[in-house]
Amino acid sequence: MGGVRGLDLNNIGINLEFVDDPLNLTKYWRGNRLGEETAASFLHKRKLSDHYIVQVALTFDMMRKKRRSSVDKAGESAPPSDASKSKKSRPTGPNITPIVQETAVDNVFGQLLRETGVILRWDSTPNEITVDQVVFQRRLQQRLKKNPNIIQEFIAGLESHIEDQGNLRNCLLPCVPPSLDGDSSSLGSYQESLIRLLLGIELLQSSVINTLFEKIPEFMFDGGVGEDGPNVPRIIMNQLKWLDKVIDSKDLADKLMQLVAVVPVEIQRDIITSLPEILEDSQHSEIAKELNSLLQQNTQLTVPILDALSSLNLSSALLTEVRRAVMATLSAVQLEDLPVVVKFILHSISASDASEVVSDLRKKLELELCVLPPVLQASQSRLKNKGATWPSSVMSDTTSQDCAALVLDVIKSAVRFQKTISEAWLKAIGSLEEAEHHKVIDLLVLFILHSTNANQSRRGAEKMLRAKVRGGQIREALLQKTFRGHAQVMRSYFPSILALAQGLLRSTDPCVVPFGGHMYKHAFTAFDSYCQQEVVGSLVAHVCSGVSGEADVALELLCELVTQKPAEMALYGIFIKGILDYMDSLTAQQIRRLFHLLSSLAFGQDPQSGHIQDDMHIVIRKQLSSAVPKYKRIGIIGAVMVVGSMGCCGSQSEGDGKSQEGSLPKETYRQVTSLLELVGSCGEACPEAAALYYDELANLLQTHTLDPSVQEWIAKSVLEDFQEEFVVDLGPEISGSFPFPAVVMYNLDEEESQGGIAINLLPLLAEDARHKGEPWSRPMGKDKKRVSPLCLPSFFRLLRLCEEQQHQGDLEEIDALLGCPVVLTDMDVVEKAESLSRPEREFLCSLLFYTINWFREVVNAFCRQKDPEMKMKVVTRLQNITYLQSVLERSLAATPGFVPPPANFDAESAEGVAPPASAAPPKKAKKESAGRKRKAQAAKNSSGDSSQLEEGAEAEESQQHPDKEKDKEKEKETKPAVSLASYRPFFRELDLDVLNVLQCGLLSRSLLDSELNTRVREEVQLGPAELVFLLEDLWRKLEFSLAATKKAPFLKVKADRSVGFSHLQQKSAADMASCCILLLPTLCTHLENCHNHFQALLSQNQGVVDATGLDIKEHQLMSSAYQLLLQVLLSLFSWTGFSQHEHRALLKKALGAPAERLKEGEADLTLDQLTRHSFEYLLNFRSTPPSLGSALTLTHLLIAVSTWGADAASHREQIGSLCRSFLCQEWVTPSGERERGVKHNDTLQTLLSLYFAHTDDVLKAIEEIAGEGVPELISAAKDGCSRTFPTLTRLTFLVFFRGTMAELEKSVRRIPPAKQSESNEAHVEKLLTWNLAVRDFHILVSLVKVFDSRPVLTACLKYGRSFLETFLKLGMPLLDFSFKKNKEDVQSLLKTFQLSTRQLHHMCGHSKIRQDTGLTNHVPALKKSLELFVYRVKAMLTLNNCQEAFWLGNLKNRDLKGEEILSQSVQASDEDGDGEEEASQLPQEQSEDEGQRSDSDARKDGGKVLFSGLLCEVDIRTGSPPIKNITIAYKFREGPYKDCGSTFTESCSIGPKLHCIVVCYDDPTTVPAEKCRAAVGSVLSEGDEKPDEKLVRMYEKFGFSIVSFPEVTHVVSATFPNRTTLSYLLGVYKVYPQLGRYIKDRKLCAHPFLEIYKGELIHYIVPLARQSDFYVPEAAEKEKKDEPEEDRQTDITGADSNSESSSVSHTLMSESRETSLAPSTLPEQEPGDVDNHSDHGSRSSGESEDGGSSFEELELEPASGQEDEDCPQTKEVLSVKPDLPTEEREAVAVGEGEE
Repeated sequence: MGGVRGLDLNNIGINLEFVDDPLNLTKYWRGNRLGEETAASFLHKRKLSDHYIVQVALTFDMMRKKRRSSVDKAGESAPPSDASKSKKSRPTGPNITPIVQETAVDNVFGQLLRETGVILRWDSTPNEITVDQVVFQRRLQQRLKKNPNIIQEFIAGLESHIEDQGNLRNCLLPCVPPSLDGDSSSLGSYQESLIRLLLGIELLQSSVINTLFEKIPEFMFDGGVGEDGPNVPRIIMNQLKWLDKVIDSKDLADKLMQLVAVVPVEIQRDIITSLPEILEDSQHSEIAKELNSLLQQNTQLTVPILDALSSLNLSSALLTEVRRAVMATLSAVQLEDLPVVVKFILHSISASDASEVVSDLRKKLELELCVLPPVLQASQSRLKNKGATWPSSVMSDTTSQDCAALVLDVIKSAVRFQKTISEAWLKAIGSLEEAEHHKVIDLLVLFILHSTNANQSRRGAEKMLRAKVRGGQIREALLQKTFRGHAQVMRSYFPSILALAQGLLRSTDPCVVPFGGHMYKHAFTAFDSYCQQEVVGSLVAHVCSGVSGEADVALELLCELVTQKPAEMALYGIFIKGILDYMDSLTAQQIRRLFHLLSSLAFGQDPQSGHIQDDMHIVIRKQLSSAVPKYKRIGIIGAVMVVGSMGCCGSQSEGDGKSQEGSLPKETYRQVTSLLELVGSCGEACPEAAALYYDELANLLQTHTLDPSVQEWIAKSVLEDFQEEFVVDLGPEISGSFPFPAVVMYNLDEEESQGGIAINLLPLLAEDARHKGEPWSRPMGKDKKRVSPLCLPSFFRLLRLCEEQQHQGDLEEIDALLGCPVVLTDMDVVEKAESLSRPEREFLCSLLFYTINWFREVVNAFCRQKDPEMKMKVVTRLQNITYLQSVLERSLAATPGFVPPPANFDAESAEGVAPPASAAPPKKAKKESAGRKRKAQAAKNSSGDSSQLEEGAEAEESQQHPDKEKDKEKEKETKPAVSLASYRPFFRELDLDVLNVLQCGLLSRSLLDSELNTRVREEVQLGPAELVFLLEDLWRKLEFSLAATKKAPFLKVKADRSVGFSHLQQKSAADMASCCILLLPTLCTHLENCHNHFQALLSQNQGVVDATGLDIKEHQLMSSAYQLLLQVLLSLFSWTGFSQHEHRALLKKALGAPAERLKEGEADLTLDQLTRHSFEYLLNFRSTPPSLGSALTLTHLLIAVSTWGADAASHREQIGSLCRSFLCQEWVTPSGERERGVKHNDTLQTLLSLYFAHTDDVLKAIEEIAGEGVPELISAAKDGCSRTFPTLTRLTFLVFFRGTMAELEKSVRRIPPAKQSESNEAHVEKLLTWNLAVRDFHILVSLVKVFDSRPVLTACLKYGRSFLETFLKLGMPLLDFSFKKNKEDVQSLLKTFQLSTRQLHHMCGHSKIRQDTGLTNHVPALKKSLELFVYRVKAMLTLNNCQEAFWLGNLKNRDLKGEEILSQSVQASDEDGDGEEEASQLPQEQSEDEGQRSDSDARKDGGKVLFSGLLCEVDIRTGSPPIKNITIAYKFREGPYKDCGSTFTESCSIGPKLHCIVVCYDDPTTVPAEKCRAAVGSVLSEGDEKPDEKLVRMYEKFGFSIVSFPEVTHVVSATFPNRTTLSYLLGVYKVYPQLGRYIKDRKLCAHPFLEIYKGELIHYIVPLARQSDFYVPEAAEKEKKDEPEEDRQTDITGADSNSESSSVSHTLMSESRETSLAPSTLPEQEPGDVDNHSDHGSRSSGESEDGGSSFEELELEPASGQEDEDCPQTKEVLSVKPDLPTEEREAVAVGEGEE
C-alpha cells in the first residue's frame, strides 16, 4: 500500500531491544513512512505474537491521530520538491488558517487545477468545475505530458490537500458548476468527483490509487465513519468502480486483496462487494480463487464474498470449485447468511451437475435448526409477555423464521426459472428410501414445487408426495414437525397444502387418505381464521361430493376437529349446518356422524350454538312427519343421535334442577324422553320405522354412555313390551287358524318344557298376513295392539343391550330366550312346496327368514357367555341356522321372484333390495323336473349341476345341510338350486364377537334325572357346515373392511355394499385387522385340520380323489372350508394398511401367528424372518388343495406374504415352481369329472399368468407348453389331455393359447433395444433371445392349422400384429447391426419368421372368406405391419450393401389348410385370356365382386364410391400450372403401368410426407404394354426451396435418380378428389377420357402426362411448352433410339389415355403412404405360392379395399459362385408384380450364381 517505494525491510537493522517497545517501533515506521501492510509483514517474519502486533497497530493509530492535532510550521515553507516531508507536518484539524489556505492554493496541485478548470473549496463547499469534465481531463493530461517532472509535485500537493478530512470529503464528492459567474449551461447536470476525474487520467491513476489506499487506514478503527459522518472507505471504493480504463489491473487487484487482509470486517465487506465493479474480467479468476480461500478462513465475510462471486465472470470449472468450497462451509454458515449461500449455490448450477448439487445441498440444509426448541420458545414468550428483552446472543424465533422464509424464497425462485433444479429436487427426494432420511425441507420443497407449477412441476410434486406417503416414507410425524416449526412459512403455501390435501382425500388408495386428513387437521390448527374457514369449507365439499369413501373420511375429520377444537369449530357451525341440505346422498352411517357432529356443536359449551339446536329440531320433526320412508329414516337416525348428545353422562344443560333418577337436569331429561316418545309414536304407524328405531337405540346404547335415568327409562319400556308382544307361555295346544299346522320346535330346554315359554312367530306372521295391505295404524280391537314379526330381532337386540348395560354384561335375566323354542311348522312341508299355492310358498319363505334372523340375533346376544352350557346352546343354534338355510334354499327355488322381508332397516329403503336375478332359472329347472324326487346321491348328479357347482360363486353356501336333529330331512334333502349369497342383505348382521365361536372345541353337558343322577351326557362341537358359515361371514367382513374400494364406472349404478354391515362400519379397518389377528391361531388350526383331512383321504385312496364310497357332501363342505380359510388369510395379508408405519406392529403380529406354528418358542424375530417362516409354513399346504380355485388362492396368499419381506425375489422361484406343479396336476371333482366351466378357465388363465410372471425364462416356459404340451394334446384322445400339463385339454386350449401369446408379446417388449455402441457379445445375446422368441411365435401360429376356432384366430391375429410391431421397433435395429457379423443367425431368424408371416397371410384370406367382422377388423392393421416389415428388411439389406438380394413376386391367397382361394385363380385366368383394354376390366371386376358380397355390403360400398368422387365433375382448363419448378426423385420403369405399384410404394415409404408424382410418357392404347415408359417417385422440393440433403442421399442409396422439371407458363390441368383408395381408380376413368378429348378437340401439342398427389387433390398436368424438359434422361435416350419411328406425341395428345397404370400405382401408393421404410421376412418358399407371371390385371376397387396393403416375402440364400465384399453370399433379382384382386405380393429372394 503506502510507504517509501523500493524500501527493503530485510536490510533495515533494528536491534531487538528497540523492537521490544511497540512505541519505538511505531515511531520508526512512521518516520520512514512504512505502511501497515509492510509493518505487519515484518512482524510476521519476526514471528512475533498476535498480541504484540495488535499493540503495534493501536500505537500506530494513536500516533497518527496525535500527529493530526499538531501543525508543523516548518513544513509550510518547504519547497515543492520536499512535498513528501511537508505532508507529515500538514495541519489536519477542521480550522484552517487563511495563510495555510493561500499556501495550499499556490502549490503546483492548486495551480494546475485552477488552470485546467477546477477551483478547490474549503469546509463543506464542494469543489467547482468551470469546464466540461472531458475538457478538464484533456487539459490536465496535456499539461502533465508537457512537463512530466511536476507529476510528483502534483501528487504531493494532492496528498497535502487531503490531509484535512473536509478536503478529502470534498474531493470524493461530486463537483458542482459555478453558481454565480460564468456560463455553466454547457456543463452536465451531474459532475464526477475530483478524485474520479483524476483517476481517469492515465499519468495520475496509479499514484492517486496509492494515495487513496494510504488514507483508508486512518478510518480503520472508527467503523469507516469520519468526523463529519460519511463512510469514507466506502466512498473511496466507489471512486474506483467502472473506470474507463485501469492502467495496471493486476497491481490494483493485489493491492485490494492486501488491503482486505488488514482492514476491519466492515471495510472488508465494502471492498469485497466492490471488486466486480473495479476489476477487469481478466482478473476475475485470480480474485475468485483468493476470495474462495478467504471464505474458508473467515465465515463472517460469506455474504459479501458470495455477492462478489455471483457478479464475477468465472469459468465453469472454477465456479464448480468455488461452489464445492461454499458447500463445504454450509454447516458453519450463520443463520442470517444462509439465504445468500443457498442462492449462490442454486444460481451457479448447470444442467449436468444439478442433481448432484441439489442432493448435496439437501443433505446439508437443516431447516430444523431454524426452529427453537419448545422450551426456549416458551421461555421467550414468557419474557416477551413480561416486557423483558431476549439476549442478543440468542437468535429470536421470529428472526429464525424469517431466515427460513428467505431460504425457501430462494429455492422458489430457482425452481421457477430453472427446470433442471425442479427436476433435481424431485430426483433427490425420490432417491430417499428410508423414512428417517426425509427432512422438513423435503415437504417444504414439494409444497414450493406445487405452488409455483414451474415447468409442470405441480403434477410431479403431487405424484412424488403420493408415492412417498404410500410407501410410508413421509409420515404424519414429519408433517407435524413441519407445521409446528414452520407454520409462518407454510402459510404462504396454504393453497397448495389445501389442494394436495383434497387430492389425497379423494384418492382411491387407502394408504394416502389418512395423510390428507392429517394435512387438513394441522392446517386448521396452525393457520389463521381464514385458512380455518377454507379447511372447513373444503371438508364440507368432500361430504357433499356424493363419493361415499370421501364423505366418510371428511365427516370423521370434522368430528375430530370438533372434539379437539370445539371453540374454533363453533365459529364455522353455519358451514357444517349446510350439509343438512345434502343428506339425500349420504348413507345411514354418514347421517349418524353428521348428526353426532351437529349435536356436539349444538349442545357443547358455546353459548351461541342455540341456532344449531333450533335448526336440528326443525329438521328432525320435519323428517319424522314425512310419509316418505327415506326421510323418515333420516329423522329417526337424527333424533336418536341428538338423544345421545343430550342424554350422555356429564351433559350440562340449562335447567332448574336435577332429576331424581340421575344427574341429568330435569329439563334435559324431559326433552330426551319426549323426543324418544315422539320417535316411538312415529314407529307405531310403520313396522320398518319401529324396527329402525329399535336398532338405532340399541346402537346408541352400545356406543354411548347414557345417563342412568335415561337408560332406566328405555329398559323399563322395552322389557315389558317384548314379553307382551313376542313371548307366549307353552300350553298343550296352540289355538288359532294358521296356513300350516303350528309346531313348537328347536327347544333346547326340554326338561323345562312344561310351563316354559316360546317365541310366538307363526301366529304373529299369520296375523300379519291376514291384515296385509291394511293401514298399520288401523285398530285391531279393544286393548289389542298390532305386532309385526319384522321388529322381533331388532327389539330383542335392544332388550339384550339394555340388560347388558344394567347388569354389567350378565344376561341371566333373559337367558331363557337362548334355549326357548319357536312356534313354527313342520319342515316336511318344504318337500311338498311345489303343490302349495303361491301365497303359501311365500308365507313359508318369510317364516324361514324370520326364524333364521331370530336365531342369528340370539347367537349375537349369547356368544360372549363363558358358561359351557350356554356355549353348547350357541353352537346348537348355529347348527339350526345352517339347517334352516338349506331348507330355505329349496323353498326359494320353488318360489321365484319372492322378495324377502327386510332385516337391515338403515338401507336406502326396505324395497330397495331387489330380489336376486338368479331366482328365475331355478323355476324353469323346477318345472322341468316336476313330479320327480331328487336324490342326494352323487352318482346321479347331472353334469349341468356339477358344472354349476364348479362355476357358481355359491359353492360355499349351497352345500350346508347338516342338522343332527333331523335325520329324516337329511335323507330327503335335495341339492340346492338357489344361492343364499345374493340374499345376504335380508339376513341380520352377525357381531364380531360371534367369530369367537371358532375357538370352541368339543363341548359337553350332563343331563340329570329326577334323582339328580346323570341320565345322559350330551356332546356337541363345531361341524363343517357351521365352520363354513362362520368363515364365510368372517371373509365377507374382511373384504368389506380391508379390501380397497373401487370406483363404480360412469353411468353404472353401484349396489350399496354396506348393507348388512351397519355395526362393522363403526369400526376402523385396523380394528377389524386386530380382531382377525387374534383369531389367526384358531384359523391356522382349522387349516391344518382341513389339510390333514385331505391328506388322509389321499392316503386311504392311494391318491385318488374320486374314490368310491366318498362322502361327497362332506368333501364339498371341507373343500369350501379350505377355500374360505385361504381367502380369509389372503384378505388379511393383502391389506394395504400394513404398509403404513403405524400398522407395522400389527403386521409383525399377524406374521407371527403362522411363523410361531413353524418355529415355536422363537421370539424377537425381524420382519424378514417372520415373513420367511410364514411363507414356509403356508408352502406346506401345497399338496392338498382340493380344487384349482383353492390352489390359486394359496398362490395369491404366498405372493401376498412374500411382499412384506425385504427379499421377495428369493420366493419368486418357489412360487413359479408351485404354479407349474398346479398346472401339471389333474383337477377332478369328487364325482370323477374334470373341473371345467367359465370359472375354471378364468382361474386357469390367472394361474398361467402367475406362472409366467414368476418363472426365470419365459420363452423357455412358452416353448415347453407350445412345443411339448400341445403336441401331446393333439395326439391324445378327444377327451384326453396333455401328459406334461394335464390342465391342458381341448376345452382349455384357448386359455393356454391366449395366455402364451399375450405373454410372448410382453416378453419381447421387455427385450432392451440394441445400440450400435454395444459389443458384439451383447448383440449376439439379444439375437439369440429374438431367435427363441421368433421360434416360439412360429410354433404358436402354426397351431392355428389344428385349432382353427374363431377365438383362437382372433387371439392369433391380435397378438400376432403386436408381436410383429414390436419386432419392427426393437428387433430390426438389432438385425441392422448384426447382419454383417452374424449373417447366418439373421437369415435363420428371418426364414423362421417368414413361416409365421405366411400363415398370418393365410389367416387374413380365411377371414375375408368367412366375412367375420370380428376377424376382419384385425386384418388391415396386420397387413400394414406385414408390408412395413417387407421394406424394413430391404432397408436393412441396403444398409449392409446387399440391396441386390431382394426381389418381388406374387403370393397366392390360401386358406388355413393351404388351399388356393378359387376366386383368385378364376379372375386371374380371365385376365390372362382376355385381350381387352385394361380400362374395360373395371366393370367386370366390380360385377364379380358384387356377386360375392351381400346386399348390405354393396350398399355400404356404394356410399363409399359416392364419397370417393363418383359424381364429381371434372373441370379441365388451360393456364398457369398449380406448381412451380420441382425437383423429384424417381425410378424409370419400362413395362405395363400396372407394374409401377411397387416402385410407388417404395418411394412413399422412404419419404412418407412428400408429394407423390407419376410421369407417363406413352399412351397404353397405342403403345404395347411392355414398351410403356414412366417415371415414378416423389417431389423433393418446389420453387426456391432446396431439397433435403438427407432425403436425397436416402433416395440415391435406394437406386433413385434426381431430376428437376422447369416451371412453364401454360399447361392443360385438371383436379380430382383424393379421399379414398377408390379415388385413384375413379380419377383414371373420369379424368383421362375428358382430358384426351379436350386436347384432341383443340389440337394441342401436350405431353407428357403428370400426376401429382398433393393433399386431398390429385393434379393432372400436361405441359404445353418445354415438353422435352419433362423427359428424364432414360426416356430421352429411348426417344433417340426410336427417332426413325413416328412421333408418339400425337398419339398421346389425341388418344384416350385410359391407362390403368395410374390406378395400380395409386392403389399401392395409398397403402404405403402411411408407412415408413419397412422390412420383410425371410420365409421358406413353398411350391405353388409364388406366381412369376407379371401381366396380371390390377385389383378391382372392392378388392383393393378389402385386401388392405400388399405384402412381399423375402428369402435369402447363399449365392453360389463369386461373393460380394460386404455380402459375399447374397445377390438379388428384382421382379415386381401388382396387387391382384385375390392375391397378395410377397417378396422372394433367391440365390443366383451369376452377377
